[in-house]
Amino acid sequence: MSGPRASKEDPRFTLVGPVLDSPEPIRLAEFYSELLGWPIARSEDPALGEPSEAGWALLRSPSGDRKLEFQWEPNYVEPTWPPVSGQQLMMSHLDIGVDQLGAGVQRATDLGARVADHQPQEGVVVMLDPHGHPFCLFPIDG
Repeated sequence: MSGPRASKEDPRFTLVGPVLDSPEPIRLAEFYSELLGWPIARSEDPALGEPSEAGWALLRSPSGDRKLEFQWEPNYVEPTWPPVSGQQLMMSHLDIGVDQLGAGVQRATDLGARVADHQPQEGVVVMLDPHGHPFCLFPIDG
């Protein structure tokens, strides 16, 4: 199945990265900033009347072509991994390449992530960030 062909007049779209909901977006941005080595490019304090853990943050890759954002969600429910019927499902996950898988797992754990109990394939380690978002670490050539 193919879609309509783009013409020269059509706008060009570029996917630059996801936005993750979080009960503490600044804290989660700090975790991923340390893990990925990406700086927090921008952040916002909680709006008037919001709790101190609210806010928003944006990480930007060193090359500037990718970003990862974190927004406050007061009704955030940690996803269940692996999925369980009737419980909060994982809607997406991040794939993160690392040149030393074992050392990468250790670094992520030291920063506050945990290794998921369920590991569906060899050579990839499913991890859960401090707020339960699943992400996969997989080996890449350094």
